[in-house]
Amino acid sequence: MKIFEYMEKYGYEQLVFCHDKTSGLRAIIAIHDTTLGPALGGTRMWNYENEDDAILDVLRLARGMTYKAAAAGLNLGGGKAVIIGDAKKDKSEEMWRAFGRFVQSLNGRYITAEDVGTTVQDMDLVNLETDYVTGVSASSGSSGNPSPKTAFGVYRGMQAAVNEVWGTDDIGGKVVAVQGVGNVGYYLCKHLHDAGAKLVVCDINQEALERAVQEFGAEVVDPEEIYDVNCDIFAPCALGAIINDKTIQRLKCKVIAGSANNMLAEDRHGDMLQEMGIIYAPDYVINAGGLMNVADELKGYNEERALEKISTIYDNIARVIAISKRDNIPTYKAADRMAEERIEKIGRVHSSFVRR
Repeated sequence: MKIFEYMEKYGYEQLVFCHDKTSGLRAIIAIHDTTLGPALGGTRMWNYENEDDAILDVLRLARGMTYKAAAAGLNLGGGKAVIIGDAKKDKSEEMWRAFGRFVQSLNGRYITAEDVGTTVQDMDLVNLETDYVTGVSASSGSSGNPSPKTAFGVYRGMQAAVNEVWGTDDIGGKVVAVQGVGNVGYYLCKHLHDAGAKLVVCDINQEALERAVQEFGAEVVDPEEIYDVNCDIFAPCALGAIINDKTIQRLKCKVIAGSANNMLAEDRHGDMLQEMGIIYAPDYVINAGGLMNVADELKGYNEERALEKISTIYDNIARVIAISKRDNIPTYKAADRMAEERIEKIGRVHSSFVRR
């Protein structure tokens, strides 16, 4: 691939290749945009087929983090790291410490965290060499399991979408179809149950389903039937790309709001939802609670302050809907526009020299 052409086209700042002979470390760190602040993004360990796949993945993921942080109202930019290797057998203390030293060498331009194929214990080893890491173990000042915080953010975003459709953000009496009741889905169901919603759920994990039935009185349907449920709100909390050609015409909801990433199989499905009159809460805006929570660790974690910030996802979704109506565009485009407008405005503020 033509790396510099790609970086120029999408506005990347830096791509760092990291190699350590002793540990066998092969890592790539991408920094997309630091207009709003240092680039924050997790480290993914994956056995990529080739180096081009790894480069493309880290670039794509870093850019996504820029938009997510900007839309969340955080003073952070977007970055990501990938380590090429098998997460089950290629890890070692020396590898993580070598990686930590490369993160440290960037002098705070990039802050890492756990991601696919990496764990809290891995981040603790990185932390031995650098302070530019979040998501470490609780004994090191971490905020713990992010799932409850992500779920709270999804619930707040859902309230904003409900307010747009029904003129009130009261979810009591609404039928919510929740796809996936694992970590985030479970905590979301708890908020919805407490608010008086009627739950229809599906999951491939029988234990998770039984817990939802016992604790929330949920009705269970087959995973393939969840798209046909006559509901007010559809909450995808599992796989991505579930709004696609096969499912979109089957939906009987007025709102789509969940924690799953990349819900739209293609952008055109977002266009179709707008034509169908369904309010879609863009995934990276509504599921940013975990990111907001981890970002609070950078200031010395305070749960009350973090929850206060996560609660603003309500305002962020309301703003996305307002931009969608203002510019007559689907909400997924409005989310990008909201993020881009914030980066542009803060960029202008930062353009004048101030000695600090």
